[in-house]
Amino acid sequence: MTAKVVIVSGDSQSLGPLAIVSYIAEFLYKSHIGKIWITPPQWDFTSAIDIEGPHCRHPLDHKKDPKNPGSQTSDRCCHDGKFKTCKHCTGAEKLESLPQSLFEMEMSDQSYHIYNALYAVAHALNAMFLPRPKTMLNRDTSKLLNFEAWQMHAFLKNVHFNNGAGHEVWFAQEEMSSELDVINWVTFPNKSFLKIQVGKMSPSQEFTIHHDVVVWNSRFKQNPPGSTCVESCRVGHSKTVREGEAICCYDCTLCPDDMMSNQTDAVHYVICPEDEYPNKNQDQCIPKHMAFLNYNEPLGISLVSITFSFTAMTILVILIFLKNWNTPIVKANNQNLTCILLTSILLCYLSSLLFLGKPSKVSCLLRQSAFGISFSVAISSVLAKTITVVLAFMATQPGNRTRKWLGKKVAHSIVLSCSLIQVGICTVWLSTSPPFPNVDMHSQTEHIIVECNEGSIFMFHSVLGYIGFQAVSSFTVAFFAQKLPDTFNEAKFITFSMLVFCSVWISFIPAYLSTKGKDVVAVEVFAILASNTGLLICIFLPKCYVIVLNPALNSKQLLTEKKSN
Repeated sequence: MTAKVVIVSGDSQSLGPLAIVSYIAEFLYKSHIGKIWITPPQWDFTSAIDIEGPHCRHPLDHKKDPKNPGSQTSDRCCHDGKFKTCKHCTGAEKLESLPQSLFEMEMSDQSYHIYNALYAVAHALNAMFLPRPKTMLNRDTSKLLNFEAWQMHAFLKNVHFNNGAGHEVWFAQEEMSSELDVINWVTFPNKSFLKIQVGKMSPSQEFTIHHDVVVWNSRFKQNPPGSTCVESCRVGHSKTVREGEAICCYDCTLCPDDMMSNQTDAVHYVICPEDEYPNKNQDQCIPKHMAFLNYNEPLGISLVSITFSFTAMTILVILIFLKNWNTPIVKANNQNLTCILLTSILLCYLSSLLFLGKPSKVSCLLRQSAFGISFSVAISSVLAKTITVVLAFMATQPGNRTRKWLGKKVAHSIVLSCSLIQVGICTVWLSTSPPFPNVDMHSQTEHIIVECNEGSIFMFHSVLGYIGFQAVSSFTVAFFAQKLPDTFNEAKFITFSMLVFCSVWISFIPAYLSTKGKDVVAVEVFAILASNTGLLICIFLPKCYVIVLNPALNSKQLLTEKKSN
């Protein structure tokens, strides 16, 4: 039996077999050593367990032995109290000579109850006859005792007195009430006992116990000891009572991820504060760390390095085009639109830096707007270039009047009008529900995510949606214009660049929705860098190849010859 505390309830007859079992267990298995037994007063440890038969009979009691009806017991066998030896009785034995384990000379609990019952009857009888006239005292006392038992009930109910021990006694709810003592039995190896009063219960059911007086068994690791059907639950666990079993039988359940327990045998889990989380053992709360896409961490360093690398490449392309400003290949692709496109690509790269570092009010306001407007200008320039290619081919047809639309004003108008729509969307966004710094306490267990709340999700999606609409429009126009005969036809390169752009942002949507914390920012920065690089490489790498590595192709004569062919 693993329980440390055993509560016993019953009368003297029902407790007899349990006493025998306890005796056998003590001497054979030592199973009840180091346990606490809480028993009613009907079961005294001083009451010996008579296995072989009753002891303490008068030695001269010549009666038949109940075990052997044909024999006489003139010479009784008297045990010495240790259940080991037997000797013949002399007739001079005294009760005082018996061991305390066999007989207690002090008043037992049963004797105490009998004592109170007799005195209660005496007080009731006294109350019955005291109110009678004095003349009745001269009558025969035998006649006074001639009464029915039921006549005394009313007087017993009103009995209230102090007994010889100084305890109050009265009847409450049809039962005798008296002050009860809580006794701590201390047993010793020589079978001696010590009774220590450690508390009491008053008739009004007030329970008092003095913990400093209680003597605990030295084998217990804790005082008071616990009594369970299982081992104690360690810290980081909580007790879960098994269905249909006693409350002391339970399972130890590991705390949930966001909770902890720092006590053994905890009944409830403890929720950590919002800015803390449970440690690995889930026995204490530790502070959460601030999480954002930092410049100093490997991911931030990689993104910054890529950004500055392609920014430098864009600046190099701009310098190449400025140095070869009047060459045929630069003139053929509309110098002003090329300059606007390269500048907007450069601004797109720089806008990605606003997504790095700890979010602030300024960075949250600027980053989506700067990215959205610069990208919109870049895509508008690509669309204007594509439309210019189509108009240039149509102008070569005899009798076509589209030549008047080939001026710079038309291209600039396309860029300006398309870009102003995005500027209007961002203005409405910032004036109605602007982004702001925010902390997310719950998305990740160990981190407090410092992020930019977009304010209005609808406006955020509107900015991205308009960029997507421009990209699809440019891709469509460029796809149909890529087969037009022209020496420096950019439609093929624009088609491929828009295909890359659309592929990146289509992949961005599920990645953006499935990530949390600073990974969301990293995904968006990667999408900006990838789509921007697609524009830079697909549109300008072929031109830079011709200008720098194969300048022979960058001549008006070659352009004229190819056109005549």
